Amino acid sequence: MKVSDLLNSDSNLNVSGLTLNSNEVVDGSVFIALEGTSHHGLNYAKSAVEKGAIAILFDSEDIKLADKILADLNVLKIPVADLAKNLGNIAARFYNEPSHKINVVGITGTNGKTSCSQFLAQSLENCGVIGTLGWGKFGQLKQTLNTTPDALAVQKMLATLKNDCCGTIAMEVSSHGLAQGRVNGVKFKGAIFTNFSRDHLDYHGTMEAYLETKLTLFHAPQLEFAVINLDDEISEKILAAIPENVEIISVTTQAKQSSRGQTLSAENIELNLSGIQCDIFWQGQKQALHVPLIGLFNLENVLCVLAVMLRSGIELEEAAKRLTNLKPVNGRMESFGGENNQPLVIVDYAHTHDALEKVLRTLRSHTQGKLGVVFGCGGNRDSGKRSQMGRVAEQFADSVIITDDNPRFESNEEIVKDILSGFFNNEANIIHDRANAIRSAIEQATAQDCVLIAGKGHENYQEINGIKFPFNDAECVRKIMVQA
Repeated sequence: MKVSDLLNSDSNLNVSGLTLNSNEVVDGSVFIALEGTSHHGLNYAKSAVEKGAIAILFDSEDIKLADKILADLNVLKIPVADLAKNLGNIAARFYNEPSHKINVVGITGTNGKTSCSQFLAQSLENCGVIGTLGWGKFGQLKQTLNTTPDALAVQKMLATLKNDCCGTIAMEVSSHGLAQGRVNGVKFKGAIFTNFSRDHLDYHGTMEAYLETKLTLFHAPQLEFAVINLDDEISEKILAAIPENVEIISVTTQAKQSSRGQTLSAENIELNLSGIQCDIFWQGQKQALHVPLIGLFNLENVLCVLAVMLRSGIELEEAAKRLTNLKPVNGRMESFGGENNQPLVIVDYAHTHDALEKVLRTLRSHTQGKLGVVFGCGGNRDSGKRSQMGRVAEQFADSVIITDDNPRFESNEEIVKDILSGFFNNEANIIHDRANAIRSAIEQATAQDCVLIAGKGHENYQEINGIKFPFNDAECVRKIMVQA
């Protein structure tokens, strides 16, 4: 592709690639110099040119800095208005608009995005995934740095998955990704709303701003359909915000009726440790459904996935059959023990007060003895949710151990202090070392008890003072259970 085809330029130079990283520049690359959190990309322009960059893109607002840094460089200099927001469209053009040739389903909400994306990847033929656990085909995921990668990476991933014969992509769409334009240039065919509760207020400031950011997904150009969890308390606000030309499928476990579109309902619900049984009602049809997952909230996720399957043309009976083979997602209600005189131990990513409450309520119904929880809160993130999580833990668990999550650059003692401010009686055991906290909870539990290890789920590290130390809750639990 020529520069003139990619950008507002009359240059006939051929572009071999786009990159935000000067270390990845090869001959013919266009280097995109964005402002970062600590350094500006323009500071790396000279290195990029030395490696073969033929053009430097920068935001037009940085023209003075660009003139100073690029003055002596023999390279094409192209200012772009609002470059960060327009990068997705530029990248989409370079990769030949991959999302126009496949069906992209965006999934947003506070909790459930990863489960829905992974369940879709298992249930639809030739379905790829981009999200928290990685990108690629199910069981063959490559690592991502963020739930929603940067705009350039998103387009490259979409192009790669299209070339790998994926007809559908299930993409987790985070509020950060929406706010920062990471999915600009993506043509979404469908969108899913899972639920909404407090999170990321360190970034968005208010719940209203957080919600408004989420809603932008449902105004994506050319969006054909939206799946809405009717059981969430703000579902009517979501429905009211969706354009009239977008088809709506609402899902419910509470026999609710949507004010718009069609409703997919689950009734006669039975929950146990072998999974979920229920009857599905859709367009006058009734279908028995069994899925090997734990928790009512997982049924909400499954219904969202089922709605997409039905919208994709799969018959209800066939869709239900496929869902019986779902595999649990790593770090999401992942269970250990529960037999051979061992307690049931659950590892889950629950890191908001809403998610923690749902998991604890679910596990209470499966617990013959006492229910314990081990959790902490991340440092340098929304501190206001810490007291809420503490309140939930005290209310719904019989015993609580507060431990370190990812303290990052914040004092672990201050984080614990914030959590304890939500307690009424401050009766919680504090063990900062996460491995010791998990071991203590399991060793104190009887065979009739259940222990929830919450907050980190699939993560394979613990971040302390800028260093990521290897650590995985599930691996820690396995070792302890073997030794018990």
